[in-house]
Amino acid sequence: ADVHDVEASDGVRFSWNVWPSTRLEATRMVVPLGCMYTPLKQIEGLPVLPYEPVVCKGPCPSVLNPYCRVDFRAKIWICPFCFQRNHFPPHYNEISEQNLPAELIHNYTTIEYALPRSRAGPPVFLWIVDTCMVESELGALRDSLEQALSLLPEDALIGLITYGTTVQLHEIGYEHCTKYYVFRGTKEPSAQQLQDLLGLRGQATGNRGPGAGGNPGRTGASRFLLPISECEFVLSTVLSELQKDPWPTETTERPLRCTGVAVSVAAALLEGCFPNTGARLMLFTGGPCTVGPGQVVARELADPMRSHHDIEKENATTKHVKKAVKHYTAVAKRVAAAGHVFDLFACALDQCGVMEMKSLPGMTGGYMVMAESFQNNVFKESWRKVLSRGPSGDLDMAFGVSLEALTSAELKVCGAIGNVYSLNKKSTCVGETEIGVGGTCAWGAGSMDADTTVAVYFEVTAQNASQGAQQPQASGQRFVQLLTSYQHPRGEFRLRVTTLAHAYTDTANLGEVAQGFDQEAAAVLMARIAVHKTLTEEAFDILRWIDRMLIRLVAKFGDYRKDDATSLRLSSHFSIYPQFMFHLRRSDFLQVFGNSPDETAFFRWALMRETTTSSLIMIQPTLLAYSFNGPPNPVLLDVTSIAPDRILLLDTYFHVVVFAGETIANWRKQGYHEQPGHENFRDLLIAPKEDASVILKSRFPTPMFIDCDQNGSQGRFLLSKLNPSVTHNTNQGAGAEMIFTDDVSLQVFMDHLKRLAVQS
Repeated sequence: ADVHDVEASDGVRFSWNVWPSTRLEATRMVVPLGCMYTPLKQIEGLPVLPYEPVVCKGPCPSVLNPYCRVDFRAKIWICPFCFQRNHFPPHYNEISEQNLPAELIHNYTTIEYALPRSRAGPPVFLWIVDTCMVESELGALRDSLEQALSLLPEDALIGLITYGTTVQLHEIGYEHCTKYYVFRGTKEPSAQQLQDLLGLRGQATGNRGPGAGGNPGRTGASRFLLPISECEFVLSTVLSELQKDPWPTETTERPLRCTGVAVSVAAALLEGCFPNTGARLMLFTGGPCTVGPGQVVARELADPMRSHHDIEKENATTKHVKKAVKHYTAVAKRVAAAGHVFDLFACALDQCGVMEMKSLPGMTGGYMVMAESFQNNVFKESWRKVLSRGPSGDLDMAFGVSLEALTSAELKVCGAIGNVYSLNKKSTCVGETEIGVGGTCAWGAGSMDADTTVAVYFEVTAQNASQGAQQPQASGQRFVQLLTSYQHPRGEFRLRVTTLAHAYTDTANLGEVAQGFDQEAAAVLMARIAVHKTLTEEAFDILRWIDRMLIRLVAKFGDYRKDDATSLRLSSHFSIYPQFMFHLRRSDFLQVFGNSPDETAFFRWALMRETTTSSLIMIQPTLLAYSFNGPPNPVLLDVTSIAPDRILLLDTYFHVVVFAGETIANWRKQGYHEQPGHENFRDLLIAPKEDASVILKSRFPTPMFIDCDQNGSQGRFLLSKLNPSVTHNTNQGAGAEMIFTDDVSLQVFMDHLKRLAVQS
């Protein structure tokens, strides 16, 4: 089957689609065996069954699937994972080869169960708003939050915390006047202290009913978190009256901003009142934390924010980093343990401390949006998309997600890399090798949407080929089952089951293995490992590791004569892979020059959640050329693609750049497109912008749009991504565009790769 068809029907892409039969052969294949899995992908015609799944009674908790062997007369099915014989439950008595239940139909390798359990209560949203901003920023944020009240479901519970020098928890259930509880910004109250102070002890309301109604004597959590239908007026009033933090600030100082205490108070409020319920903590911050736990920078403006260079050299500006990371990681663990989600919206011209806070959205499956201002389109559009409804009219988000992987006996799970945390579930499926979040076969995330993708890695443990074949009913196939349980936005509990079967072979049949290589999925799986390594290893070592793996792969699967670099040929299944690795080495994930630590953290977070196709755009951006010679066409991501008479559209995932050639820019400045008789030129100018707006509408977070000309300062956004095949060092004719850089070009990279791969 074509990899794109499998992705459309199951949401899965494997690096290798023909699997090796022994551990030794698997190590020789260089690229690890793994898959990119999108658990909640919108699949056309996905059957939703309104009953409990039939589960194997053996040691594995696998669910009935199309690969089970069935004895229709005895009403018995055999599990393909542990070979246990199971009886069908009584309500399956009518089944026969002509009358199959949906879960046994061969096309339905992915199926969803709507579990017949009582529904969860409505979702909870707790907004944590920074008030240390200039009036224009605060006004823009106020407007966005007020709009959100009309976009959220009426029964959704909502609460508000504002913070500056102190933290204010608003009691929106008190209608007579504005009332809030104030916490010091220098000291973090424990969860117990907070619940005692607010009178919430023993008030946990797991699956909430309709609430306390509109009675004036509200108790417990309903004083702070109310359905929008009941508190819209009060909340609108509070938001409209929001003022800049009144604490005085000298011109040489940053405002006192206690972000660390605010997020801790929010986590304590929700973990005490709504454990294991769909809840989102949403932080809107306009600058770095300067006081209390979680402080990332000194108050004096003379002390700059830390840069990558400072972190590498451990300069004085990094003295707060370790403590801050420890504080926010501890809060992230609490949020994850309560089954909640943390979203981070950081909008400021300077850094906000996103690097220190990255574990909050990273561990809980939350969103991260970075923009220059709350007035910026990047924030406004991204915020609208967070609250958008899916085709069924429900919010496009699932809560309380857990993902479990089951494997055939010859395979083991190494780990997962993505915005997930370990559920520490041990089973016979867990392998000794750890990749990413390992030592478990199940992972959790507070929330996922239809694009959230997790990379799961496997290892082959059979010592010899006969070991696998001696299993009863071994059919030359191995199986993986991925079980995702989650809370649907409507409150239903659901289980999605994806069962996959793959052929395995001896690597003596190299051709067969090579034909099953998916170079796109492999590049993304390798990129995720590389980014995960940045947590513990130096960038230089990671680049060396990428190079070594690439040389070994080309040496193994290339066709060449020993010591003759010109003879090297790669089959079509491998031909683009070296190019992906070249662009990965140059990407913002591994090259930090020119980016702040916050930007790098944001780029890496995005790679950890996106699908294979989106991740490939981040690694190797797409470039389209528009000219008078015909329709737009894709061109090489190379400096030679720049021409005076064409417009280029670059999509790097985070930026969308429209780049006009010199001649086109001059004509536009002279206003030719406004004159009659130049309609073609006008259409040429409009076409790339229309295509760019389609990208901007469909993507989350919304990318930054840049409209620039050749030789203009903003042209750097394009030039930095192009392959520098023409530089000041190459002898190129006058007039050709060049890039002033000492970076190697793709051609030089390939020449070195060929020479090293064919060495005897």
